[in-house]
Amino acid sequence: MNQIRLLRSRRFGPLFVVQFLGAFNDNVFRFALIIFLTFRLAEKTGVEARTLVVMSGGIFILPYFLFSSLAGQIADKFEKSRIIRRVKFVEIIVMSLAAIGFWLESTQFLFFVLFLMGTQSTFFGPLKYGILPQHLVETELTGGNALIQLGTYSAILLGAIAGGMLAAIEGLGPAPVISCVVVLALAGWICAFAIPFAKPADSTIVIDWNLPRSTLGGLRYAARNREILALILTISWFWFLGATFLSMMPTYGKDLLHGNEQVVTLLNAAFTLGIGSGAILCARLSRGRIELGLVPIGCVGISIFALDLLLSGQPDTTMEILTLKTVMAHPPAVRAFVDLALIGVFGAVFIVPLYAALQARAEQAHCARVIAALNVTNALFMVFSALFTVTLYHFHMTIPSIFGTVAVLNLVAMAGAMVMLPEFAMRARVLVLRRSSSEMASRHRND
Repeated sequence: MNQIRLLRSRRFGPLFVVQFLGAFNDNVFRFALIIFLTFRLAEKTGVEARTLVVMSGGIFILPYFLFSSLAGQIADKFEKSRIIRRVKFVEIIVMSLAAIGFWLESTQFLFFVLFLMGTQSTFFGPLKYGILPQHLVETELTGGNALIQLGTYSAILLGAIAGGMLAAIEGLGPAPVISCVVVLALAGWICAFAIPFAKPADSTIVIDWNLPRSTLGGLRYAARNREILALILTISWFWFLGATFLSMMPTYGKDLLHGNEQVVTLLNAAFTLGIGSGAILCARLSRGRIELGLVPIGCVGISIFALDLLLSGQPDTTMEILTLKTVMAHPPAVRAFVDLALIGVFGAVFIVPLYAALQARAEQAHCARVIAALNVTNALFMVFSALFTVTLYHFHMTIPSIFGTVAVLNLVAMAGAMVMLPEFAMRARVLVLRRSSSEMASRHRND
């Protein structure tokens, strides 16, 4: 009920819609671009499709390294709702340029547009997370972040499906994709006018346009506070996990489950819907508090079900290609779907309290810049994820073995986080003891 009230409130509802439309539009464009690169532009350019797809991922992430520090400074210096409207207006221009790129079938131009879209997302991130503690009280932050995670991952899933479907429509060329992304950008800009005023966090900031210097300065500022550093590194570890799991989905679905494209989409859907469900569960378990004790519990859950993917090994499926109609008749495939969904659920239990704690504990005058520093480390950890996965592939490690390796590393990383911030372990112990005492009291009443 608290989440429903938040969605209905002007303090949160318009921001939720704007960020949902933005994430949805990003993924419609990105996945439509992947389809065009794979089936139309690869042959035209003479470059392998998988190379183009990898390049597209790098191009989208690059602005997070380049401009996050500048985005954080701007978000803290100026009134946030006005900057959000300007950023969303830029999205309309970027999507109009995307229309030109699709019509021209120019790989270089579309990559340039993708870079601009990544830049627009880079500037929106600190605004989105920086405005939450200004519009929500601390008891609402966990619920608000849970809804943001739910909206983001739902938008990623729906945008990926819509982008692929629109790009695959025969006979209409890029027209369906172009119409969709421009309309969504317009809708996001219009909805942004309903976001309430949010006063500048620190209007005295002198913006440092030297990007390397300001980026290093932002990271150094975050690192000075051990608590903030622990939260940032733990959040970025989640992005490492998510990037690793998602990068293995296509190969796992195709080579181990012998599934077609729809089965791979269903695997992604299981993981994504798990995160959405887990975000709502986390809000309920937190009961209006920012409960860091849920983080180790989420971590253990992720590792348990990742290890189950290792134990399942090579699923005993036939070599017949599995489809949506036949996949649920194969228990190993069902087991994989359940594991991935539960990894998503525990992933949300892991990540939602971390975002809420970071927003609540960062100095409000520096909140957006702390989020900007987080975005840099998130991007860095996603690069580490790609290097990690490629390295293990190079040593011929199987995908189930990679799941198992990640499960073990996850526990090691959580142990390190608890050393940096003992509150994780302390609050988890309190939650477990409270639950045990409640069950004992219930038994006594029944007796």
